[in-house]
Amino acid sequence: MINRELINPQSIVVVGGSNNIHKPGGCIVRNLLDGQYTGNLYVVNTKEDDVQGVKSYRSVEDIPETEMAILAIPSPACPKVVEILAKQKKVRAFIVISAGFGEETPEGGRLEEQMLQSINEVGASLIGPNCIGLMNMNYHGVFTKPIPEFHADGVDFISSSGGTALFIIESALTKGLRFSSVWSVGNSKQIGVEEVLEYMDRTFDPILDSKIKMLYIEQIKDPDKLLYHAASLIRKGCHIAAIKAGSTEVGKRAASSHTGAIANSDSAVEALFRKAGIVRCFSREELTTVACIFTLKEVKGKNCAIITHAGGPAVMLADALEKGRLNVPKLSGPIATELKSKLYPGAAVGNPIDIIGTGTPEHLATVIDYCENRFENIDLMMVIFGSPGLVKLYDAYEVLHKKMEECKKPIFPVLPSIVTAGPEVKSFIKKSHVNFSDEVTLGTALSRVINTPKPMSTDVQLQDVNILEVRQIIEDLPNSGYLFPKDVRRLLRAAHIPLVEEIASTDCDELLAFARKVKFPVVAKVVGPVHKSDIGGVALNIRSEEHLRFEFERMIRLPDVKAVMVQPMLKGQELFLGAKYENRFGHVVLCGLGGIFVEVLKDVSYGLAPLSYEETFSMIRSLRGYPIIKGTRGQKGIDEQLYADIIVRLSTLLRFATEVKEMDINPLLATENGLFVVDARIRIEK
Repeated sequence: MINRELINPQSIVVVGGSNNIHKPGGCIVRNLLDGQYTGNLYVVNTKEDDVQGVKSYRSVEDIPETEMAILAIPSPACPKVVEILAKQKKVRAFIVISAGFGEETPEGGRLEEQMLQSINEVGASLIGPNCIGLMNMNYHGVFTKPIPEFHADGVDFISSSGGTALFIIESALTKGLRFSSVWSVGNSKQIGVEEVLEYMDRTFDPILDSKIKMLYIEQIKDPDKLLYHAASLIRKGCHIAAIKAGSTEVGKRAASSHTGAIANSDSAVEALFRKAGIVRCFSREELTTVACIFTLKEVKGKNCAIITHAGGPAVMLADALEKGRLNVPKLSGPIATELKSKLYPGAAVGNPIDIIGTGTPEHLATVIDYCENRFENIDLMMVIFGSPGLVKLYDAYEVLHKKMEECKKPIFPVLPSIVTAGPEVKSFIKKSHVNFSDEVTLGTALSRVINTPKPMSTDVQLQDVNILEVRQIIEDLPNSGYLFPKDVRRLLRAAHIPLVEEIASTDCDELLAFARKVKFPVVAKVVGPVHKSDIGGVALNIRSEEHLRFEFERMIRLPDVKAVMVQPMLKGQELFLGAKYENRFGHVVLCGLGGIFVEVLKDVSYGLAPLSYEETFSMIRSLRGYPIIKGTRGQKGIDEQLYADIIVRLSTLLRFATEVKEMDINPLLATENGLFVVDARIRIEK
C-alpha cells in the first residue's frame, strides 16, 4: 500500500546514517539535507552522537515517534529493526535500500518475509528492499546521484532497477527533461511498478499531477493490473513510455508451429503495451527521447517539415521518418518559390528546407512562419541547428524559443552542438525546453509515439461465438495434445469461423467419392504428423482419381499417419492466424500474411485476447504487408472486415478456452468467395 507517510513524510529516520558520505547511509543523509527536507530528521548510528549536524541515536528504541524510516544496514539486522519501528515508533513508511534478501539466497527471502509481515501488520508501506530509494518534490530519500530537478510538471519515473534508473536519469538530464518523482522499487516485495501505477491512477489530479510516466520494467508480475491502470491513466490524459527488459528467449527451442516459433513472452509484452496504449522503447536514449516528445505540443498528423542548415543530418532524419511510416512531403508551387526568394542563393525549400550554413536567425524565423501559416500539408516541424561558426547561436536559439511558444504546430529542436555550443544549448534548455541532440533517435522515437494506438477496449465480443458449445467441446475431449481434424473443425465452427470443405479417412473410396463431389483438382494431406511437408505428407493440384489413389497409398504408409485428408484446391491470398497462451498474460493472438511473410519475414502483429474491432484493425494495418491486404498494383484487395471478424471471433473463443495453449491457422485463404481456413492445428492442455 502507498500512503501519505511514504509520499510526504513529516519526519524521517535514517537507520545506518553516517558521517562518511561515501557510504550509503551517509549519502542518504547528505541528499536529504541538500534537498532541504523540511521535516524532522533523525539518524540512528551505534557509534555517533552527531551525523552531519543531525542528532544521532545509538538505537532505534531511543528515537521519537517517526513517520518514515530509511534503512541502510546489513540485511540480517533489518527484520528486528523494522519490527521495533513499526510497532513501537509508529513508522508507517519504509524504504529498505539494503541488499542480501530474496534476490540472493533463500535465507534472504525468509528475512524479507519477516520484514514484510511486521510492515503489513500495521498497514505500513514498503519500498524495496535492494533499491536506491525514492525521491520527489518533498524529499530525496536515495543514496545515489545524480539528483534531478523536481517540478510538478516533470516526469514520474518508476524503475525495477536502481542502477539502470541512474543511467536513465543521466540520459534525461542531458536533454533537459525534468522529473516529478523517481521510484526505485527493487525487489518489489510489497510495492512494484504495477502498484505505483495503481496509486497514480487512483489519486490522479488532472491539474496538479504529472501527465508523463516513464517505466523501466524487469518483470511484469501482474499484467492485468498494469494493463488496467496504464490504460486508465492514458485515457485521463497521461502519456506512458516503457522499457521491458529481459523479454527475449536465449537460444532456439523446438516449435511445433509457426505460432510457437514466433510467439514468446516478448510477444505478450508487445501485445499488452499495444492494448494499454504504452509506447514501447528499447533503450535508455529512446525512452528519454519519447518522454521529451511528450513534453511538447501534441502531434496531430504525420507530415513533417525538416528545417536545417546542414544537409546530411536532414537526410538521415528524413530516412528515419520514412522508415517509421511518417511523411516528409515535397513542398513546391508558388508558396515554395516565394519562400526561396526570401533565403540566400543556394537554399533549398523542397523539404528538407536547407537555409545553408550562412543562413541567419531571421531566415530560420521566416521558414518556421511559412511552415506554420502557409504550408497546409505540414503538421510539425523539426529544426536542426548546430554551430556552423557563422551565426550567433544565442540569437538563433532565441528565435527557436519564441517560435516554440507561439506556434500551434509542434516544433522539435535538434541542437547537436552540445560541446562547441554547450553554453548556448544550456541557456535554451533553461527556458523549460528539451533538446534532441540526435536526429535519427528523434525520428525513430517520434514514429513509435505516433504509431502507438490509443488504449483498447477489453470488452469481449460475444456475437457469433457459441460459448456453451465451445466449453462442451473442450470438456468432451479425452486427452491433452493436438486435436484431431474433426475436433478442430467443431471448435472453429462454434466460433463461426469459415472452413474449407474436407474429409479425413482411411478409406480411399470414401476420399474418391468426396473428390468427385467437390470436383478436381484437390489437395491431399496426411493426418497425424505435425510437420506434414517435412515427410512428404502434402500433395497439391491432384487432377484425377488415379493420381489421388496413388497419393493415398503412398501417404498412408508414412510414419505416424492416422488418415489422409482431402480438400478442394482453392486459389487466393494466403493469410496467417495464430495464438499462444502465455502464463499470467493469457492468449497472444498473431495475424499476418501467410507464406514467405510469416515463414521468413516474420511479418506479424500481436494482440492480447480478447480483441476489440478497433484493436484488430490496428493490428492488420500495422503489418508491413498491409498494402497487399488493401490491394496494390491493380491486384484486388482482401475483405478486411471479414478478416477482422474472424480474428475477433477467434480471440473470443480463446477467452473461454484457456485449455488451448497453441493454435496455428495457416493458411487462412482469401478467395473470391470469402475467407476459409484451409489448415489448422490446435494443441490443448487439460
